[in-house]
Amino acid sequence: MKSTSSALTPRKIAEFCKARLTSIFTEDEVRLLYSCLVDLLERNEYPPYRGSGLDLQSLSAMLDIDVDRFRAHRAILQPIFDAVAREVSNATLRPARAGGRSTRSMPSGPAINPTGVRATGTENVRKKPGVQPKAVVEFPEPLDTTWQDPATFGEALQLHARRHGETIYHLYNAVVRPEDGVNRSTLISWGRGKKVPRAAISLEILGRIERRYRLPAGYFLSLSGLPDRAPGDFDLDNISPSERRRLAWHLPEDFNRRPSQEKAEILNWVRTVIISGSTDYRRYQAEAIRQRYAVRFSCASGPVRKSSSARTPEESGIIIAPKRLNDEMADLLRFKTSTFAAFGMQRNGVWGTETASQKVEHFGLWFGAFVAPPESDVQGLGVDPKLLTFAMMIFPQVWDWYLHWRERRRGFYTKWEIDLLSIAAAISRDETGWLRQSPRMGSSLRPIEGLVTEADIIAVQSDWSTACDRMYKHARRRIKEIDRVARVHRDPFEPILPVLEAPSPVGEYRKITEEILQRMPDERHNARAAAEAVRAFLMLRIGLHTGLRQKNLRELMLCQPGTLPTSERKLEDTKRGELRWSSRDQGWEILIPSVAFKNANSSFFGSKPFRLILPDLGRLYELIEAWIERHRARLIGEAADPGTFFVKTAKMTSTNAAYCQNTFYEAWRTAIQRYGIYNPWTKRGAIEGLLPHGPHNVRDVLATHILKRTGSYEQASYAIQDTPDMVAQHYGRFLPQDKSEIAARILNQVWEAA
Repeated sequence: MKSTSSALTPRKIAEFCKARLTSIFTEDEVRLLYSCLVDLLERNEYPPYRGSGLDLQSLSAMLDIDVDRFRAHRAILQPIFDAVAREVSNATLRPARAGGRSTRSMPSGPAINPTGVRATGTENVRKKPGVQPKAVVEFPEPLDTTWQDPATFGEALQLHARRHGETIYHLYNAVVRPEDGVNRSTLISWGRGKKVPRAAISLEILGRIERRYRLPAGYFLSLSGLPDRAPGDFDLDNISPSERRRLAWHLPEDFNRRPSQEKAEILNWVRTVIISGSTDYRRYQAEAIRQRYAVRFSCASGPVRKSSSARTPEESGIIIAPKRLNDEMADLLRFKTSTFAAFGMQRNGVWGTETASQKVEHFGLWFGAFVAPPESDVQGLGVDPKLLTFAMMIFPQVWDWYLHWRERRRGFYTKWEIDLLSIAAAISRDETGWLRQSPRMGSSLRPIEGLVTEADIIAVQSDWSTACDRMYKHARRRIKEIDRVARVHRDPFEPILPVLEAPSPVGEYRKITEEILQRMPDERHNARAAAEAVRAFLMLRIGLHTGLRQKNLRELMLCQPGTLPTSERKLEDTKRGELRWSSRDQGWEILIPSVAFKNANSSFFGSKPFRLILPDLGRLYELIEAWIERHRARLIGEAADPGTFFVKTAKMTSTNAAYCQNTFYEAWRTAIQRYGIYNPWTKRGAIEGLLPHGPHNVRDVLATHILKRTGSYEQASYAIQDTPDMVAQHYGRFLPQDKSEIAARILNQVWEAA
């Protein structure tokens, strides 16, 4: 065992410094080296090493001494730092001394510090021998009151430490507490620009440094950029990892230090306002989504929405459609989507791809209500899936059961029931109804207890046309009755009311894009986070400039600079638009054929394509070019390039970089959650009172903005590629006071002229 007489002491370090270092280093440098060595010894902390040798770069950053001077004298420095490392290793092996006192005899003479200054007898009693470490004061006085802010966070940290006569090494002693669990190497890495703070405790330490140096709150964070991910060290032990990741983005940096009652209040606010949205419809939707019920058709095209974490569809309340029912669904899709109706059949109207996908989902929910067990939360009818057939829709009593079930479940009737009854009327209509032209389906009918009897089936099979007429009249009658009492459950204006009520709705919504720019992560440190922020900015800005529906936005193709634009004919074939550079107009152009729009036959288009030159305002062109040159490729990674302008972040669990309807909606909603909603706990976010929403609400913002400025439904329809009637019915929130304000503005000009 190592003897106590051979243990390294501050006095021995002082003697070494005097004998070996005073001749090659300045007095201040020797003092810094001595303080560093003694502090490492007292804290039982290892010196910075890289492999078996001393890490001169880290030592240089700690002491603010030129690394070249250390390199020139590495052979002299290495032994003393090795001695400190050995002493730290042996500290736990040394036996405890009786009474906690050292048995080593103290020198009779005064101590000698490394600069050769002898201490008095009194000082020898009160202080340890050698140069004393620099005292830690709460607010050190600056040596220079003027400075020029550097470009990077690391340079700024070193600048302000030097400005106050301190090193990163000493700054660590001043601001980091033992309970923080932060190593000295962390601050050294910050100063060298190798890392930026992103954990909650790291951000708290930044705040302490700003307070110590009397800098504005958030000064260092503005240089380091937004962290590339949410802090992972919040005290959220009783919350699942997935929810913890969502919550962490919206919690204040000092969350862990707040009282338990305040923590609960913060979590409740974030869950209610930011994560779920606090509207009645969102609360209903959150509750209803837990009660899964549906029949899944294998003939449907496109991605299948994940129903739950259950391993099989049956475990999650999803029933796979039997073969007969699936064949009937496929037959209906062919009837409504093919270029020509089948020989001998007539139809009225054609479904596009999106409409067909929506109808498949609606029919799945319709049949799912009948097969759901009565004892479940869904309280369905419990019908055997083998009995399901589209021929059931010919019975008025079947529809009445479904309508009453919907009313019980939601508490009132909505436009949803009217839309479903419209389908029932369409498929049973004379001449063009699909069900009416398919009497063979009557053979699939079987009795359903409490709903359809054998006598009902015989009557329908004997006179199919009369049964269809009866169903058609019943559906039209129910549509009128429900329309009279239907209520609006999902108010599309509610999430964006603070925007629509502002004098300039577009100007108010634009604040979100400004917030994104203000909190843009540093691309050098957080490349992927910066790319995702640029994507969010471009989504909102292009949405505000074009008023496009989300389908047209997410399917917008990209023509890379230097390549030929896609021909209009090819765009018509694919029913997609394209963003390309226009040499004629010297600007970024969006060209979308009219057939790509949901309302392609609207008078707005007149069979002409939509063409718009984006304005070069508010850094839009700068970030479009940065997105195309760097950010877009970073998000695609190793995945295949889908060719669209907007791409997802491809990961190991999500290798497809193309957006679908759900993922694009979630990307927009996430941008609103992080940048749009003002958070009183973090003081971040652009608009107070805003709630999460999707891309479709931008159309409301544009229409309402133009209505408030001009009072013209026609001009408002130009902004969203629609008709004045559609604006009046669905998009514009044009209140009487807005109309009166426009009239007063015109009339007041008379008095101003006088």
